[in-house]
Amino acid sequence: MGSTRRTGRIRSRAAAMAACAAVLAALTAVPAQAHEPERRVPHWELKDTGAPETRFRGLAAVSRTTAWVAGTGGTVLRTTDAGATWRNVSPPGAGELQFRDVEAFDARRAVVLAIGEGEASRVYRTDDGGATWTESFRNTDPKAFYDCLAFFDHRHGLAMSDPVDGRFRILSTGDGGRTWKVLPDGGMPAAQEGEAGFAASGQCLVTSGPKDVWLATGGAARARVLHSADRGRTWTATDTPLPAGDPARGVFALAFRDRAHGLAVGGDFRPDQPSPNAAARTTDGGRTWRPAATPPPAYRSGVAWLPHSRTAALAVGPTGTDLTTDAGRTWRTVDTGSYDTVDCTRDHGCWAAGEKGRVARLEH
Repeated sequence: MGSTRRTGRIRSRAAAMAACAAVLAALTAVPAQAHEPERRVPHWELKDTGAPETRFRGLAAVSRTTAWVAGTGGTVLRTTDAGATWRNVSPPGAGELQFRDVEAFDARRAVVLAIGEGEASRVYRTDDGGATWTESFRNTDPKAFYDCLAFFDHRHGLAMSDPVDGRFRILSTGDGGRTWKVLPDGGMPAAQEGEAGFAASGQCLVTSGPKDVWLATGGAARARVLHSADRGRTWTATDTPLPAGDPARGVFALAFRDRAHGLAVGGDFRPDQPSPNAAARTTDGGRTWRPAATPPPAYRSGVAWLPHSRTAALAVGPTGTDLTTDAGRTWRTVDTGSYDTVDCTRDHGCWAAGEKGRVARLEH
């Protein structure tokens, strides 16, 4: 029996690796010539959300068939049929809120974050697919502004606020987002003048494994990444080579495929400003960051590793999608559609979301 199970696991892993290799081969393939058979190249296929006025910066991909998106106007949508249909599961009375992050555990359980000053920053949780919601946190400190949230597992998670009294503020939950408490800030380094997080894609706070978490910053003299190895109680800060020195510049999104290998993307979000060095990578858990030799050509707000790959990832922004196949050393544009955020699942479900109700799935 044990041998049979091991053989099954080996075959499953081999199948996953083969599928990933096929996706990469197609993404990097030279377009077919007129005399060649048409190739089925993976591409973003737009899904009709029925919400053209909504900008979706929050995205939680559960699988190839199930995904949640959250955005402006207090809007939350969910699909369980690969985007063929979307159900509006927005919390009642949230029409004035701006949802910028959503974390989903499955098709029924999800947590969403509304951003803004004072009481505009809130957290809601559902256990029944959005049929009902519970407001589990409302910020009462006028100096706080929450940007992102992230979970280590189904129970433990964090949310981060821009600096309050000179330090980033961290919320913690140990019951899946039902209750939250502010962590002591004694282990948090002092913030730079003007430093803050960017609530652009729900990826300014990310986790890997049971205890490691990273926080992306911008708006100050140096664009930094902060790392905690104890679920947010103590932190270290490291400078990155991404653009800085202006409120519109910095690190906008992070992705870690394990506790050592990570990617950072960002730049200057103003459309009339260039964004050189808009990507960097780390192989030591964020202690050091190296700029991409060939970075994306413009500002990017979201990034995700392709499933079952140690070297491939996608970065998205308002001017396009870029692919790396060498773990962030070089990037090349593979699509010119506008997206703010991207997320991938272990069953090869990659989703992207952005302005004008745009949600797409990577079709193979």
